[in-house]
Amino acid sequence: MVASMKLIDLVENHAERIAAQWSMLVVKNPFTPFYHGRQPERLVPQAVRFYRNFRKLFMEPKPVEASDGYFTSYAEKRYREGVPLQEAVYALILMRRQIWLYAEFQAVFSTAVERQQAIESVTRTMLMFDYAVYFITKRYGELMKLEWFEAPNT
Repeated sequence: MVASMKLIDLVENHAERIAAQWSMLVVKNPFTPFYHGRQPERLVPQAVRFYRNFRKLFMEPKPVEASDGYFTSYAEKRYREGVPLQEAVYALILMRRQIWLYAEFQAVFSTAVERQQAIESVTRTMLMFDYAVYFITKRYGELMKLEWFEAPNT
């Protein structure tokens, strides 16, 4: 649990820096062309919000409920911005990856015990992101159905 807390503290305390690094990746990544040409100052708050909610999502005893609310909202915002589903999900994958790259760069987990605990943190984080993908794709589907049913018949 010590490694988990180290990771959570790192993410919270460096949310802006991690988000800025994420924004530089997402605007160049070939899997996220929607984000290409977007200004980092418009993207960073999206990632900062996630990183600031990381503790709540990570520590929640019932992660499904916390994930549902947060990631349903994430899906709605990305959908309304016109972000294609696969890119909304991949942008989130890049956010996850940036957490681990930043932690590794900071050499947060230096002992063998901390590395083992870090593996447990990775497992919990992966579960959270699995829920994220589920709730984001579910909400996109619901929004697409609504849009389709509300569209005038031609």
